[in-house]
Amino acid sequence: MSTVTRAYVSRLAGLTVFDPNGDRVGKVRDVVVALRVGTACPRVLGLVVEVVARRRIFVPMGRVTALDPGAVMLASGTINLKRFEQRAGETLVLGELLDRQVTIDESGRPAHVVDAGMEQTRTGDWILSRLAVQEPGRIGRRGQLHQVAWDEVTGLALPESGQGAETLIATYRELNAADMAHALQELPIKRRHEVAEAMDDERLADVLGELPEADQVVILGTLDESRAADVLEEMDPDDAADLLSEMTNVDRNRLLELMEPDEAEPVRQLLKYSEDTAGGMMTSEPVILAPDATIAEALARVREPELTPALASQVYVCRPPSATPTGRYLGLAHIQRLLREPPSTLVSGVLDDLEPLRPEAPLAEVTHYFATYNLVAAPVVDEQGRLVGAVSVDDVLDHLLPDDWRERARRG
Repeated sequence: MSTVTRAYVSRLAGLTVFDPNGDRVGKVRDVVVALRVGTACPRVLGLVVEVVARRRIFVPMGRVTALDPGAVMLASGTINLKRFEQRAGETLVLGELLDRQVTIDESGRPAHVVDAGMEQTRTGDWILSRLAVQEPGRIGRRGQLHQVAWDEVTGLALPESGQGAETLIATYRELNAADMAHALQELPIKRRHEVAEAMDDERLADVLGELPEADQVVILGTLDESRAADVLEEMDPDDAADLLSEMTNVDRNRLLELMEPDEAEPVRQLLKYSEDTAGGMMTSEPVILAPDATIAEALARVREPELTPALASQVYVCRPPSATPTGRYLGLAHIQRLLREPPSTLVSGVLDDLEPLRPEAPLAEVTHYFATYNLVAAPVVDEQGRLVGAVSVDDVLDHLLPDDWRERARRG
């Protein structure tokens, strides 16, 4: 199979979706996008996939590792099997965009949409960049078919005016999560909550991670509990644990119960550690490989778009199981070393046997460790020799800076 970076949505419909083990998940039924203000191409949010008993679920594009001519492949991890519910700001390509009336800018002639093409950008995001549109035909004859860029027609973009949260979100679409968080804090409280409600789960999870914890708790508290649990599932486990630690025991336990068990368990484990220790700062989802993995496999894993640069800087080799807490931790390999070795070499042959951190290591010890070894990420191993997570430098800085550093940055 050859992975494609461009595809027409009508050709995706009906494709089988497989998990990393090659097991069938379901079939693609639609593509979910977010329209934007003006001529900007819509961002592809994810796929609507039909699983057993005709249940339709949502799969974020960040989970899609390959679109092949005959199948869609997903990254490892738990699939949220909650029934898909379309939210404000979301548009279904097959269900709502096809047959929409547009005007071809060059000729001024009317046409209707018959297909839409999506492509992957350099950053790994997917956008809806092209349209197939057809002009009205004479009686008994089909009209002329055109392939046009998204910005070569009018009639599909969001309006420039109005108070809909969708329009405001579209205006902020190109902002990174940190800048979006700052913009959100500038809004009146009521408007802030409207915008948060209209965001998709993945985007809201990223933005929450950049807000002060007090603001995170307030925004999460305005959401329906089921939606709040969905957003927590999209957050990095360490960020979700930090947020939940600010809540009452009753609220925290209720949200953990609403989360998918496989998503809640890493968060529960992290909540056991004090927040100013390696265990409290770590993420439980670093890149973990088996001893027989090759360097080619390792390089493919660190290319996954959801990884932060720090976590993508090294991989950890452990005996099965590969989910934290793993089997016996064997060592780590830095990406610089991987790039200098033949792709067929086993990662276990180029390991650094650097002494790992213990979960109970205090912040001062963690900081000294990073400075001593010039690291941007470090393994955390328990007394049984199992990898339980990895601390990244951004988490260390977050704990070294004053509690209100985000607020100070915003004011500055």
